[in-house]
Amino acid sequence: MKLNKKQFIYTAAVLALVSLSSCKQDNFLDRAPQDKPTEDILFKTENDLRLYNNQFYETLPVEYSSQDSQSDNQVPNSVNSFLAGTDQVPGSGGGWSAGDWSNIRACNYFLRKNNDPQLDQNIKNKYNAEVRFFRAMYYWDKVVRFGDVPIYETDLNENSPELYNPRDPHKKVMDFVLKDLDFAVANLPDPTTENRVHKYAALALKARVALWEGTFRKYHSLGDAEVFLQAAADASLQIINSNRYEIFSTGRPDADYNSLFIQDDLSKNRESILSRIFITNINTTNYSRGAGNGDGYSKDLINAYLCTDGKPISVSPLYAGDDTPENEVKNRDPRYPQTIATPGYIMFINENGSTTKLERPNLGTSATSTGYQIIKGRSSDAKLQNANQDNIDRFIFRYAEVLLNYAEAKAELGQLTQDVLDISINKLRKRVGMPDMSLASLTPDPNTPFPGISLPLQEIRRERRVELAGDGFRFKDLLRWRAGELINNPKTIQGMKLTDVYKATYPKDANGKSQVDNVLLDAQGNVRVYPNITARAWDNKMYLYPLPKDQLLLNKSFKQNPGW
Repeated sequence: MKLNKKQFIYTAAVLALVSLSSCKQDNFLDRAPQDKPTEDILFKTENDLRLYNNQFYETLPVEYSSQDSQSDNQVPNSVNSFLAGTDQVPGSGGGWSAGDWSNIRACNYFLRKNNDPQLDQNIKNKYNAEVRFFRAMYYWDKVVRFGDVPIYETDLNENSPELYNPRDPHKKVMDFVLKDLDFAVANLPDPTTENRVHKYAALALKARVALWEGTFRKYHSLGDAEVFLQAAADASLQIINSNRYEIFSTGRPDADYNSLFIQDDLSKNRESILSRIFITNINTTNYSRGAGNGDGYSKDLINAYLCTDGKPISVSPLYAGDDTPENEVKNRDPRYPQTIATPGYIMFINENGSTTKLERPNLGTSATSTGYQIIKGRSSDAKLQNANQDNIDRFIFRYAEVLLNYAEAKAELGQLTQDVLDISINKLRKRVGMPDMSLASLTPDPNTPFPGISLPLQEIRRERRVELAGDGFRFKDLLRWRAGELINNPKTIQGMKLTDVYKATYPKDANGKSQVDNVLLDAQGNVRVYPNITARAWDNKMYLYPLPKDQLLLNKSFKQNPGW
């Protein structure tokens, strides 16, 4: 389902509400927004409600495939300061500034003002549901970042006593979030040509949020995990049983996964639950032009891809080693060469129909830090390499994630069966021609990053990592699984192996130099991205971000997060 372009071309009727924060000195908190129609006009008709809510649509989390740089999946060209442990407690801002609370205040403002007796209650409920969908999303983001946060259910001003309230406990806030999502599911319509947030988008968000919270409660020993795990399973199954969505496939396992992410129109693609529309000369991006932008996937992610016999590289006889990129990709899950640029990948399709293929990884250039260049979501169409010409639609909620959420929730609940796998994980594997996951014949991986959990759950987590590579889920996954220590693995900041033999295949210039001459390597010949560190050191305080210093001074009931 695609968002209508009107939701991204804002009119003067769409306001930018003033913000809420514990910064009591902000003298704008009690002012009505100045760049919108007056209140007696704004909330009189359904169109008024629609226009007001349009402001929230731009905040929907669009999935690009370069969003895992703060994780073990991708290696940014510059060290991520948070994961490097060099971040300090900020004096202000840090995710708690006035602007960071403005969307929550805007939601509460709407819920207070949407009370015109002349409007049908069903209409009011529909738009209240939209707003509560967004408020749930915003509050979840706050909990992921800070843990305990204050719950505000009305739009405050600088004199509101609630500004001095203490932070509400994580679990209480997430119970509040679940209530908002349940209201959204109950009151949003089925998908229509109006192309707005709908019931199944709300169910997809509910499944995402509930799985995160259920597993966070379980692995951080907070208790009451089952309520959220069951909510995740139930929401996912409701989407599955609707028969509205299916995994995109044209019967080409060597191309369909890559093709899925380079479509300029997802409106008829049944894997799209909700997507962001981009239109040439109106609303475009530069993603294909700058895919990667110097980042690259990590050696650790590459090692997660199974061989085509369904076995890990540590035990599969099909694994050909990593002395060359050609060998490393040989006999591997077809999602590997459809995610990472490997020799033979078509870099450009020119207007005359000719093509330019990759001969060897673009190591030593601005295209990739690791040699594992990001191509997922990158079009080879030469026209899209021009500035601001990428019109490829991008997913907001994708059915594949729902299937992964369902399988994981059922496994965490102890309810995993072969039937569950067949309607979830194995749908994804069939698209790329990989063997089904079978509970009766799973192969243990001696190098598993999760030795403390069941073998089926290990493989579900692997499938999630591969299917959603780069899409922005990985860091939140590590947080909820309490698996931050995986960041310590040196392979999470390593690139491809560059042997002397393979290095010699790169052409030399007139001075006898090649582009890889200055690439830094470790003792095993793997690309070393950062000259000053060979591994990172996770600190458990990093499961939460710190509160800025000014908020601790302004509200004496606030306490700093542990370790900061």
